[in-house]
Amino acid sequence: MPLNLPNILTWGRMLAIPLLVAVFYLPVQVQTQNLLATIVFLAAAVTDWFDGYLARRLGQMTAFGAFLDPVADKLLVCAALVMLAWLGRMEGVIAVIIVGREVAISALREWMARIGQQASVAVHKIGKFKTAAQLVAIPMLLRDGVLLGVDLRLLGTLLITLAALLTVWSMLYYLQRARPYLRDPKDPI
Repeated sequence: MPLNLPNILTWGRMLAIPLLVAVFYLPVQVQTQNLLATIVFLAAAVTDWFDGYLARRLGQMTAFGAFLDPVADKLLVCAALVMLAWLGRMEGVIAVIIVGREVAISALREWMARIGQQASVAVHKIGKFKTAAQLVAIPMLLRDGVLLGVDLRLLGTLLITLAALLTVWSMLYYLQRARPYLRDPKDPI
């Protein structure tokens, strides 16, 4: 495992997960918990962009980093969604849809890579829109208040619902792309 700055940032994003959860157990006002959780999530989310940028810029792209980066992203988002459902700020079914899709598509991508067909389920723009919607919605739901006259819970709820719809759409897209390989009776394994 090469230890370079991009990989350290990715590990930092994973270490932010227990911190995000712990914030809601602090003996402080709910508004303070909300603000701290939002800051932790946003800081971790920024490292996602920054670690990829640095890896490319510094020529420090590694196979381990390419593997760990999406794992860290998914764990951070899933932890935030579980906390938001636990706090009653979003419907649990939305968390189940998004988390379930992440697990299913990660497994599908791993299997497709194993049979040499990873390009068939490469990231698509639908998945990117889904990710953008949830990365905007989650901090709004963590903050849970009114900011500059905007009801963050309402807007966050609309965006996370959109993210759930895009989640289903993107999952169907990836399954359709993988379909010819799922039906092949000559599975090499």
